[in-house]
Amino acid sequence: MAPTITVDCVAFCKALADETRQAILQMLLQDERCVGDIAEAFDTSQPTISHHLSILKNLGLVHSRRDGKQIYYTINKETVVECCGILMTKFAGSETNNAETEATP
Repeated sequence: MAPTITVDCVAFCKALADETRQAILQMLLQDERCVGDIAEAFDTSQPTISHHLSILKNLGLVHSRRDGKQIYYTINKETVVECCGILMTKFAGSETNNAETEATP
């Protein structure tokens, strides 16, 4: 049985509210990248990218692996999909409840 993911929906939304973090996740969909490669692609400092990656990693949205002095990051698709699913379920349930309430005479 797959482990249950506990998601803080507010933290997840805050993480994805940042365009840089969205772009980092999109980049990681293509291939794993080290911090330096990501920083170069965004023309920003390595500490700034490390900060963004730390937020994503703390939420379980990315995995990391060390290879010598480099740390490589990949997207954790399972967690991203699960978090999106939880949000969709949460809001779809509200929409269904509102529609039922409005339909009642």
